[in-house]
Amino acid sequence: MTRRKNPSKAISINDIARLSGASITTVSRVINNIPTVKEKSRVKILSIIKELKFRPSVFAQRLATGKNNVIALVIPQYEGVFYSFYALELIRGIGALCDALKLDLLLHITKRQASLNLTGIGGIIFADIIGNRQQLTDALERNVPCVVINNFVEDLDVSCIAIDNSGGAEMAVNYLISLGHKKIAHITGDLSTQAAALRFEGYKRALEKNNIPLEEKYIFKTDYSRGQARVSAESLFKMQDMPSAVFVASDAMALEAMGVAMELGKNIPVDLSIIGFDDNPSGLYGPVALSTLRQPLIKMAEESVRKINLLMDPKKNEKIEKIILPTELIIRESCKPFS
Repeated sequence: MTRRKNPSKAISINDIARLSGASITTVSRVINNIPTVKEKSRVKILSIIKELKFRPSVFAQRLATGKNNVIALVIPQYEGVFYSFYALELIRGIGALCDALKLDLLLHITKRQASLNLTGIGGIIFADIIGNRQQLTDALERNVPCVVINNFVEDLDVSCIAIDNSGGAEMAVNYLISLGHKKIAHITGDLSTQAAALRFEGYKRALEKNNIPLEEKYIFKTDYSRGQARVSAESLFKMQDMPSAVFVASDAMALEAMGVAMELGKNIPVDLSIIGFDDNPSGLYGPVALSTLRQPLIKMAEESVRKINLLMDPKKNEKIEKIILPTELIIRESCKPFS
């Protein structure tokens, strides 16, 4: 016989317990997939839940399991964030694994000095720390589980997952040097960010190790925007003593530099070898496929979700970890041996 519920009254866990003849504790264990319930009782309770279209309270589930499944992804606001390959890859990787692990994801594009509302948040993934370090320290002081990605945080007791930016940059410049280039320029990213600063360090270290003098005139500082990359490339092509190669701190800026070269009637890589950093798929579809350093953004994103999921579980007693992921040199068509 089909049971009919009173439409004016919401079904509660007490109703499920009464109709199934089980205790409220047993029903709660079934709802939260705790494997200590006899199979016969589990089947009966699940049948009643399905028949009555019962939807358990998220807050009640959190109380039962002791775990809050809401994760905040905090991305510092910067120009072009919604068109950024980096940001979109992180959102894609984090969102997909949150869905698989049944975690709720809140996206927070934050101004650097703004305070965060931590109410109802089980954990926070910080997508880099760019002027918003106070947000991180506030969360840690309130014992909110945190993971920082794309930034190696040495001086705080927090888990972080970063890319080997300096090693990747050194690899890129060493590759250009192996092709015979000695006049190598660098179009930097925003040097207030750890990633850009480390890529600049890797560039300088490769020159030093190969006994190539550092030329300030070959360094073009930008804020990672394509606009400033364009200005830098225009300046580079106007130089009397033009470099034969350039290492660019992001693929988006490298593609902008290639566009400037085409507009000026230059040939890539005959007139200038270019190598970027990111492995943005857009680099494959230009007139010349872009050589680059592949950084494992999706892996970094997924590892951050796995880590925060463990840190949020009070039963796991998960430890703090600090991880650096390697980069990979991807050789395509935009570089050639110096002649």
